[in-house]
Amino acid sequence: MKILVVNAGSSSLKYQLFDMDTESVIVKGGAERIGIPGSVLKHKTKDGEKIIEQDMPNHKVAMQLVLKALVDPEYGVIRSMSEIDAVGHRVLHSGGDFDRSVLLNDEVLNICKKNAELGPLHMPANILGMEACREVMPDTPMALVFDTAFHATMPPHAYLYAIDYDDYKQYKIRRYGFHGTSHKYVSQEAIKYLGVPAEQTKIITCHLGGGSSIAAVRGGKCIDTSMGFTPLAGVPMGTRSGDIDPAVLEYLAEKKGYSLVECITYLNKKCGVAGISGVSSDFRDLTKAADEGNERAQLALDVFAYGVKKYIGAYAAAMNGLDCLVFTAGIGENTWEVRKMICDGLDYLGISLDPEQNGRKNDGSIHDISGKNSKVKVLVIPTNEELVIARETKELVEG
Repeated sequence: MKILVVNAGSSSLKYQLFDMDTESVIVKGGAERIGIPGSVLKHKTKDGEKIIEQDMPNHKVAMQLVLKALVDPEYGVIRSMSEIDAVGHRVLHSGGDFDRSVLLNDEVLNICKKNAELGPLHMPANILGMEACREVMPDTPMALVFDTAFHATMPPHAYLYAIDYDDYKQYKIRRYGFHGTSHKYVSQEAIKYLGVPAEQTKIITCHLGGGSSIAAVRGGKCIDTSMGFTPLAGVPMGTRSGDIDPAVLEYLAEKKGYSLVECITYLNKKCGVAGISGVSSDFRDLTKAADEGNERAQLALDVFAYGVKKYIGAYAAAMNGLDCLVFTAGIGENTWEVRKMICDGLDYLGISLDPEQNGRKNDGSIHDISGKNSKVKVLVIPTNEELVIARETKELVEG
């Protein structure tokens, strides 16, 4: 079975074609600058990369270009579109209407459109991707895999905010959590690595990248996560503030003359480690600047590591223990200094690192960085969100 995985952003459309018999990637690529001058498609096969510069005014045109590249006589990988058995779409928000992946139909599409207001930065693009695929591939089954679905197992005491209950019911104001496909993948891989039944495990997964979130996974199911109603909540991130006193919004509006929308834009795009450091949102730049003596860069790293450390402690308490701590995503997989900063001082949980293993370069495999006497396994697991989407699509189509 061949499954095409589509991840549509506001001005991009990433894709991977999987052979699910071997769970191998046949081709991957992405359309960039959709609706912007200078549109380009980067199409990567085992033989190299093909760059196609062509105007892409919308996602429909981008999708048509992707499908054309897949069957191109020179650099294509399939003979015809009939070889694609299904399409899996990454979708940000279920709005609580779906607690698992679903097949796309008119009713599901309308629910996604209704929930678009819950994810205004991502959902419109996700929907454009669905509509573009349906128009170009009308007879191919399609699945929607929601970032929020893995967190649907959280109990009410974990996902509820202390607001008027009627407002929660009417407006769906609650903690949803995101990065669900990543947390699901790495927690399942950790369970396999531990070699014990899933129901016996207590795992904390740290998805640390441009956006970062932490999840508490007990018995293979999420019981809490750091992101909330939107991906703005939780630990400080690249340009996002993370958790903040909501009264700051009123204060900012008065002092800077901001509207409410401008306040949220400020917290999303001008804060986080970039705002603290004044250097960059990229942790490679931050660690380099800190090594060179930049105090604000070091402070940004300290604030980030401290934020993650607090969530680890809280989630160990929520699960009444911890068996395994997992680091994943761009920072979690590649920045050993940040992993060390986070784990320093967690010896009360039985966590220690092997300095040599922690400093080893990421090679794409599961990497055990636990110290010799560590009571908790500490693992670096490269995430694979696209494979999760492909697996769930296959299961839905076959089931």
